[in-house]
Amino acid sequence: MNFSSLPLSQEMLTTLDSLGYKDATAIQEQTLPLILDGKDVIAEAKTGSGKTAAFGIGLLEKLDVKRFRVQSLVLCPTRELADQVAKEIRRIARFKHNIKILMLTGGESFGRQLGSLEHQAHIIVGTPGRVLKHLNKESLELSNLTTLVLDEADRMLDMGFLEEVESVMAFAPKERQTLLFSATYDAEIINISKRIQNDAVSVKTTQVEVANKITQLFYATTSKEESFVKILSEFKPDNVIVFTNTKAEARDLAENLQKRKIDALAIHGDLEQYERNDVLVQFANKSCPILVATDVAARGLDIKELSMVVNFDIPFGRETYTHRIGRTGRAGAEGVAITLYTSFEAEKADEYRDANREFLDDTDLKGSTNFQLKPLFVTLVIEGGKKDKLRAGDLLGALTGDAGLKGSSIGKIDIYDRQAYVAIETRFIDEAEKALKNGKIKGKKFSVWIL
Repeated sequence: MNFSSLPLSQEMLTTLDSLGYKDATAIQEQTLPLILDGKDVIAEAKTGSGKTAAFGIGLLEKLDVKRFRVQSLVLCPTRELADQVAKEIRRIARFKHNIKILMLTGGESFGRQLGSLEHQAHIIVGTPGRVLKHLNKESLELSNLTTLVLDEADRMLDMGFLEEVESVMAFAPKERQTLLFSATYDAEIINISKRIQNDAVSVKTTQVEVANKITQLFYATTSKEESFVKILSEFKPDNVIVFTNTKAEARDLAENLQKRKIDALAIHGDLEQYERNDVLVQFANKSCPILVATDVAARGLDIKELSMVVNFDIPFGRETYTHRIGRTGRAGAEGVAITLYTSFEAEKADEYRDANREFLDDTDLKGSTNFQLKPLFVTLVIEGGKKDKLRAGDLLGALTGDAGLKGSSIGKIDIYDRQAYVAIETRFIDEAEKALKNGKIKGKKFSVWIL
């Protein structure tokens, strides 16, 4: 279905067209008419199916821009997902001026958020804990709320957010639209839907969506780390997310891989927000090929092309397995998902045996355990960002001008409020750093360092 056949304003249609949204995905086609009609919806659709745009278009289309009060609240289980959702809604919000979208998550300055809330907002995207903190402090007020969205609702339950979510709802008007979106649903979520929604319409598009093309391999091994290195040597993936079940294991594995001269970084719940940003920027811009993650990172990572997912540990449930491997093989690309297991985990692994998965032994791997892996790029950090009116073109100009680099040696550029990150081809990193340190960007001096 083309978006023009939906009851959307011309401004919205023009914006969607400029963003490359031509035809609605299955989930957008089935939920948008319901959302625009004010119905409560419980929607199941696989990762990468366009869920964010479905509810984002709906709540933006219904927004009264002149009423400068919080009209929509989107709750997400992780900071990373909240950031991704906020960015996508901001992109779509271009069709109207003066729409304010505010992100409220942990790990960010509470005081800065207080300052932003003083001027109100139309849409809040946040994690339950931080949103609840603002509600309890009376810095956030939901009496004008018309739409509440729970994104990745099943994950909310996984991570024990139900009590916080219900506490947030106590601050919201009873007469509201409530939307639940997720990749999987079980009986528990259906029961919660009955409690918090009003005659919700159930939409399930997982049957009609094309499954990701993922080769699923299970390897029996006596040493997971040795097997993983052999896998890297044999498959030579461009980038890999490795999932562990504990934070300690994620840290240890990343450190052990670094000792073997295999570039890896860990992400888990103990990192401060700036540390998480640094790790994710490096992984996304190809400055680090391997991300070792706990399941807190299974949602909300906006990595468009991921070659491989490795389950260093067998996940605690089939739904977690589905979410983990769903990071690869997206948008028509082919992916590989590998699960390692020892003799102690053989019984757990047997539960996954089916026609779509191949079970092999570590001895089937032909790769070397002496394999080393270095990144294509290194990240340069500039202590300046959007608040300093820095744009990607300014950094590109400084690097290709004063530094004399070719455009092909410069990778992804990410600009945040107060910092900018530039991926530089490894062999040119020293001269790039020296040129920016000694030179000026837009006539100003900025602190520069290598991440």
